[in-house]
Amino acid sequence: MNVKLAKNSLQNSRSKENKGMETEVSPCTELAALHKAAGDTLRLEILRLLKTESLGVLELTRIFATKQSGMSHHLKILANARLVTTRREGNAIFYRRALPPTSGPYAAVIQALFETLDPLPLREEVQQKLTETQKQRALQSQTFFTRNLQAFRKHQELIADHELYARGVEDLLERSVFPEQNTAIELGPGEGAFLTTLSSRFGKVIALDNSDEMLALAQQTSDREKLENVEFQLGELDSLVRQKLQADCLVANMVLHHVPTPSDIFIAAGKVLKPGGSLFISELGEHNQHWTRDLCGDLWLGFSVDELTAWAESAGLKPEESQYLGLRNGFQIQVRRFIRPV
Repeated sequence: MNVKLAKNSLQNSRSKENKGMETEVSPCTELAALHKAAGDTLRLEILRLLKTESLGVLELTRIFATKQSGMSHHLKILANARLVTTRREGNAIFYRRALPPTSGPYAAVIQALFETLDPLPLREEVQQKLTETQKQRALQSQTFFTRNLQAFRKHQELIADHELYARGVEDLLERSVFPEQNTAIELGPGEGAFLTTLSSRFGKVIALDNSDEMLALAQQTSDREKLENVEFQLGELDSLVRQKLQADCLVANMVLHHVPTPSDIFIAAGKVLKPGGSLFISELGEHNQHWTRDLCGDLWLGFSVDELTAWAESAGLKPEESQYLGLRNGFQIQVRRFIRPV
């Protein structure tokens, strides 16, 4: 019996040693995985697309007109090489490109890969399918607000009172210096509660929303408060970019989690703000409370601090002051200011 026990003990010891040897990955193995991930045309196109997009497997399958099994295989290779990261949103898993490392043995390789990829244009058919996907998401958001306009405010207050994050944005406004105080834009003004704050500080305020119903509520507030310098426009921020409008200040209060492609807001802000102008964002931190999708029409379950910072820097905006507010029900709001450098 003792001999048998000793034999089993030796086998278990060798098994543990072998297991340790199998799990240890050499630097050359990791480098090979990285080059394997980058050695396929489709995977490079996926990485290019995910620079500013967060997309699910089914969305990527439609955009690239490929089978789901094949797309899952490519995403697994990219994930193993740590070139993409995943995030669960409800029952779906979304992929986005990983932030390039700033240190480590492969940092220079990954940074060079991304710097080479990013200037390349998307294929026309890929861009078209991406636009269709973004429109579907936007329609989903618009449909929610059309159907649930009356209940929205009650449900939104389960997350945060407007006054709480509005005070945070107002504090940052007070401490900010603007090129001029001619024009401010509020994206998605909701019921218009923050328009009074902007109206008292800027010569003209543009309230921009893609929902007729929400814009009408904001206009009612403006009329009630006798705000004579507020202009209401139906549309997206890109419409102001096309008009070549230049603003001193852009505010987006609790808007990003309703936007089909949140990174686009930063890109547009980089174009519409004057040099020295500021983008103010109040937004939910990353969370896992899926009920917000059904009751509040949220497309995204908040965002990490690093995610917003990376989108801003990619759009040429510089992070400035920030506040982080703990809220009821386990939510956190980040109040951030980003400046377009002079």
